[in-house]
Amino acid sequence: MSSESRRPTASDEPFPSSVRDAVSDAIRYWELRRIAYNAVLGLVVLAYFAVHWPRSGAKTSFEGILLVFVLAVLANVCYCAAYLGDVFVQISGLRAVWQRWRWVLFVIGTTFAAIITRWFAIGFFTA
Repeated sequence: MSSESRRPTASDEPFPSSVRDAVSDAIRYWELRRIAYNAVLGLVVLAYFAVHWPRSGAKTSFEGILLVFVLAVLANVCYCAAYLGDVFVQISGLRAVWQRWRWVLFVIGTTFAAIITRWFAIGFFTA
């Protein structure tokens, strides 16, 4: 039997299919919700900007906009932490239960991020 006609086996794959399935499922779940996560954080910043207008407009600078951009990137890096817990729990044997309840992690994480974003917005627009 030549190597060209040999069918791949599970041992030939770099990751077991359960890990690959868990990662694929996590990407599908979390990436769809990243839009809502960013929208919530953006609304927090816009709300504080609007409430403190015109002072917030006078305080806006190019450096401040760059800082907000960097903080938005860091917020999205922190969002990726959800993947670690998600994949770990999915491959632990609790996948079915976790898939029904992981929305709770999304709500708690988004709320936590919104609180931190609020603190930054208060510092930017009220100080």
